[in-house]
Amino acid sequence: MADIYFLGTGGSVATPQRDNTSLLLRTAGELILVDCPGSVGAKVRKLGFEPGQITTVILTHTHPDHVYGLPSLIHSQMLIAGEIRVLGSEATVHFCRRLLDLFGLRRRKIKTRVRFQALRPGQTVRLGKTAEARTLAVPHHLSSLAYHFYLDEGREVLFSGDTPIHEPLFEDARGVSCLIHDAGAPDRFFKKYPILYLIHTSFLDLGRWSAEAGIGCLVPCHFLAEAASSAAEVRCEIRRHFKGCLIVPRDLQRIRL
Repeated sequence: MADIYFLGTGGSVATPQRDNTSLLLRTAGELILVDCPGSVGAKVRKLGFEPGQITTVILTHTHPDHVYGLPSLIHSQMLIAGEIRVLGSEATVHFCRRLLDLFGLRRRKIKTRVRFQALRPGQTVRLGKTAEARTLAVPHHLSSLAYHFYLDEGREVLFSGDTPIHEPLFEDARGVSCLIHDAGAPDRFFKKYPILYLIHTSFLDLGRWSAEAGIGCLVPCHFLAEAASSAAEVRCEIRRHFKGCLIVPRDLQRIRL
């Protein structure tokens, strides 16, 4: 079995209900963190785990709400001997290496060592005993990568990270167990601020493209606080086109695959 825990489901502006988006994948007894905003340690403990159990941190891009908690996570493990792999695009790895060095978190006195690995678009990397991930370039930012995860018992999860509609991603998503995709706001908000069409995905477009791609299970996330959308509005707009399994996640919710 594989589990997905949503440490956060919101956009760059956190709210009391939705913190910045990040995921915890539990597969074959290993914990893989996807994106690293703030308070990761506290959230992981709320779920019954310890931060030291995280073996790998996968980063989608360099925007602050996806990487700013990395120094805190490493600092919290400074007295615990171990190793954490940090994976991302070349630009992301370069940025995060400099970020940790600003705080001296790769010095000898830090017992948890960080091993960076830069990934190219289309590259497949082993994440542990059974899990793998394949990268896809997406157009949100020059550092951006989406990740196609291959987990236990043939289960596949595609996580888009932040991105506008990107046709190759939906082609890749055909047949996956679950698509977790950027869903920033309702179409009314995108029409008010059309620049959003270049960097995020509306509920309406996500539903339309997911239906056309034959997605079995759709999980929208990265809801923009500025749009003040309810879960009911998310469901209603996606359901205009998409009739498959739809999960609108809450913070700290678990999905079992």
